[in-house]
Amino acid sequence: MSTDGRDAGPIIVFDGACVLCSGWVRFLLRHDREARHRFAAMQSPAGRALLVAHGLDPDDPSSFLLVEGGQAWKDTDAIRRVVGGLGGVWRIGHALVLLPRGLRDRIYRLVARNRYRWFGRNEACFLPTPEQRARFIE
Repeated sequence: MSTDGRDAGPIIVFDGACVLCSGWVRFLLRHDREARHRFAAMQSPAGRALLVAHGLDPDDPSSFLLVEGGQAWKDTDAIRRVVGGLGGVWRIGHALVLLPRGLRDRIYRLVARNRYRWFGRNEACFLPTPEQRARFIE
């Protein structure tokens, strides 16, 4: 299975030990009714490889990464693209573009830097259910 986001849908790289990040993945599993997105924990070989391939440090991943169609988006551009792509009421996520990127990304970085302190850290990475397993790459 390719991890470049071209063959089987967009790939989201997330911090599997972060409570907030795992909650984000659970939200997407629930609301991505077309099951478009696949997921790779940054702790997995595939997640690390994607971070490195797109110029991000896999040992200090404060960025959110979305790889789709061979292109990559990070931080709030990636979040806007993912949420807006869910359809329905979630299309309002595209409105994030109204805020200047510098401001959006500063807020994102504040949350990213404090995510363990504010939301907690899991002892182990998020584990999908057997039904969800096919949407995760390692």
